[in-house]
Amino acid sequence: MQDRILSDNESMERQSAIEAVRKRIAGLELGYHIETYGCQMNEHDSEKLAGMLRECGYHKAESKDKADLILFNTCCVREHAEKRTFGNVGFIKELKQENPRLILGVCGCMMQQKEVAKKLFERFPFVDMVFGTHELKHFPQMLLKALDDKRVFQVTESDGEVIEDLPVERIEGFSTFVNIMYGCNNFCTYCIVPYVRGRERSRKPDDIIAEVKQVVSEGYKEVTLLGQNVNSYSSDGLDFHALLRRVCAEVPELRRLRFMTSHPKDLSDALIDAMAELDSLCKHIHLPVQAGSDRVLKAMNRKYTSEDYLTLVSKLRAKVPNVEITTDIIVGFPGETEEDFEATCALVKKVGYSNAYTFAYSPRGGTIAAKMEDQIPEDIKKRRLNKLNAVLAETIPSNNEKYIGFEGEILVEGVDHRGAPLLFGKLPNFKMVYVEGDERLIGTFVQVKVEGYRFNSLFGHIIER
Repeated sequence: MQDRILSDNESMERQSAIEAVRKRIAGLELGYHIETYGCQMNEHDSEKLAGMLRECGYHKAESKDKADLILFNTCCVREHAEKRTFGNVGFIKELKQENPRLILGVCGCMMQQKEVAKKLFERFPFVDMVFGTHELKHFPQMLLKALDDKRVFQVTESDGEVIEDLPVERIEGFSTFVNIMYGCNNFCTYCIVPYVRGRERSRKPDDIIAEVKQVVSEGYKEVTLLGQNVNSYSSDGLDFHALLRRVCAEVPELRRLRFMTSHPKDLSDALIDAMAELDSLCKHIHLPVQAGSDRVLKAMNRKYTSEDYLTLVSKLRAKVPNVEITTDIIVGFPGETEEDFEATCALVKKVGYSNAYTFAYSPRGGTIAAKMEDQIPEDIKKRRLNKLNAVLAETIPSNNEKYIGFEGEILVEGVDHRGAPLLFGKLPNFKMVYVEGDERLIGTFVQVKVEGYRFNSLFGHIIER
């Protein structure tokens, strides 16, 4: 399904709801608080919800305790997500008693799982709104019902769509997100995402470029293009590498362009060439491997082998100067043997990641892997995870030695006050560098020289240029 704008009738209904909400809360100075769990896609959805709340007349509250509307934007990818969400929602009951007009909503990926959403809705009668990932466009209408003391339960079992004219209230800073596609067609056996985000839908390139131009005009200096699998992007005859070239050519003022996440099976030579040739395209790729055993990769439905993956790494290192690779790894997948696990550790040593997000497998209801035999006991998963992290604790610092004496440019993001205050910012390849400097440099690009390293970061000093 391709992107679209709201129909005339939908726009009228939405605008009517916005005006009704604004009239209802006029003079009350109501604030909102959004608590977001999960990935960058969820973060960007929260920015859209914040944009709609701004349209409706709400302002951002100083804290959850001072909010008149609280939204939990949930994730269902990791272990204990349901328990965590139910616990956090339960804590709001006291706030509801103190502030009877407080509206509480729960949305996001977990609520797209209809049975989980029903369970929460029935267990917590003080929750006013429960809605899934495909219902953002209806948020003003749902909010109006909640203001009328009507409980809202809205979960649509569909592949969703891309709505282009939703407002966005972006997080203040110098980096921001732009979605280029939604959903996933890969159906890895452990992953719930295709079931809660729907099938792949790509935005039109003109709409993407217009949004990038807009955020650059607002002062953002770094843009990350988002998708569950950006390598699968396809719209108006453009694939992903062609989209990157258009963005760089048509928005030359953009200093840095990033993207995530990439699936190894779709990483093309053309994309690697684009990374090598485009100056503003950052030399970093997040390339989840998940496992180093071909047997486990097949059981995961990853559609590549460890040799395929290592070949991609070799191509990246050969063509893209100073490229850095980060990854995701799962240990304890059903049926994983000690030999399979050791194959993962061996691959980690061969690649030399600059960082890795490691997880013990946890079954997600509704996925194929959750029903597989040979589920691994928790104590074995924990032991393997600890051992994998120990391997990374050796390989990541050794990968940093080559940066001693390196000179490059960082975008200063903030100040670390743990100990002596230090500015911090990333090189184009995502390596974090800490330096002494004036806080007025936050939000600017500065040249630095690296003098040393910690576990997964570097430190040095600013070069006057």
